[in-house]
Amino acid sequence: MVREIICLQVGQCGNQIGSRFWEAVFAEHKLDKKGREKAKYDPEVHGDKIDVYFKEQNGRGPDHNREYQSKTRSGKWIPRAVMVDLEPGTLDVVTASAVGKAFKPDNFVFGNSGAGNNWAKGHYTEGAEIVEQAIDVVRKEAEGSDHVQGFQIAHSLGGGTGSGLGTLLLLKIRDAYPDRLTKTYSVYPSPKVSDTVVEPYNSVLATHQLLENADQTFVIDNEALYSISVNLLKEDHPTYSFLNYLISQVQMGATASIRFSGKLNGDLRKLGVNMIPFPRLHFFNIAQAPILSPKNNSYTKLFIQELTKQVWSGKQFFSNVPIDDGKFLTAALTYRGDISTQEVDENVEKVQSAKAEEFVEWIPNNAKSSVIVVPPVDSAISATFVTNTTALKAMFQRLASQFSALYKRKAFLHWYKGEGMDEMEFQEADKNVRDLITEYQDKQDATLNEDDEDE
Repeated sequence: MVREIICLQVGQCGNQIGSRFWEAVFAEHKLDKKGREKAKYDPEVHGDKIDVYFKEQNGRGPDHNREYQSKTRSGKWIPRAVMVDLEPGTLDVVTASAVGKAFKPDNFVFGNSGAGNNWAKGHYTEGAEIVEQAIDVVRKEAEGSDHVQGFQIAHSLGGGTGSGLGTLLLLKIRDAYPDRLTKTYSVYPSPKVSDTVVEPYNSVLATHQLLENADQTFVIDNEALYSISVNLLKEDHPTYSFLNYLISQVQMGATASIRFSGKLNGDLRKLGVNMIPFPRLHFFNIAQAPILSPKNNSYTKLFIQELTKQVWSGKQFFSNVPIDDGKFLTAALTYRGDISTQEVDENVEKVQSAKAEEFVEWIPNNAKSSVIVVPPVDSAISATFVTNTTALKAMFQRLASQFSALYKRKAFLHWYKGEGMDEMEFQEADKNVRDLITEYQDKQDATLNEDDEDE
């Protein structure tokens, strides 16, 4: 049974990350830039679960007559993508991108004014005007699917559209499809790579919504991406398109078990069940190895031991948090390539016993690993590491302290009140994020003996 995922990309950042994601998916499933198969369809080559992210032009489904299909097949695959923004310019960029011609023109939803870096505009005024139109497109995509397993949203939290309209869409999807999973790739603002003074407001208000309505949030931080580019890849002036390329590499690894059959099949629900001990603690830190620059990926020799060491090292995490400052609650490693599961298990066990102190002791067997035989496009083997760590509290603490510095002086509040927001909402969001920090600290400090006594 095919279990489809519908992708939404919201705002300028979300659409650029989304476009890069689709370019990478096209390459891995051996499709050309217009979504056509480069050779006759073969599940081994194109992936037997290509239907998860794509719909075939003539509506081929898994349960239809195979003989009839082979005669009527178009060989053209359309991404299950919905592109949303409050200004038309970004979507023009998507259309002009390498894979722009493959998207369904009806799935572009845009306003005319932009959100001006204002969360309230994206969530309440400008965003509310186009949200029903966007949800209609999502509904059509869902109705054209056999069995939707969930929704994937790419957005940033620093600006107005990605944070405001992105979380509004999340809210509407939760209302319409309460039993489906939602995962987000959320780009958090970082102090050194920042261009908006009200980022703390936007990101705390958005995090308040993510806590309530998202099931899984993959945390990405521009500062971490910059330091990976400069320190590991020796890029002097990394561009946003280069950073998006790095994000696409980790997205390919995180979605590999959904897109290809492996020795252990994975889906969104399995990841959630293994990774999220408490519903509010659904923020994931992610790492990728090898991290390759397009310039030097042809002459890098790789071993499983080396990959495992790299992803656990902390240098390749996509969010800039001090890993030593917290403990791992859970971890999932996805290896890709022609790799033996025994070797994977041995290496993971070795690292886990060496780093036993860095795991909370009250969750047994909290690292899971899976192997997908299909390697990534640019290397023979790779490892993707998704972890739920209490170290993320440092990022939320940073946001909360920047938020309170602004809010204490009521700075820039009139822009939000002008869109009909109330000060109570700011206080609620701030309290919710501070509660999250306390929860992380409690889970980090908890010991096995305490829990036994409680019982």
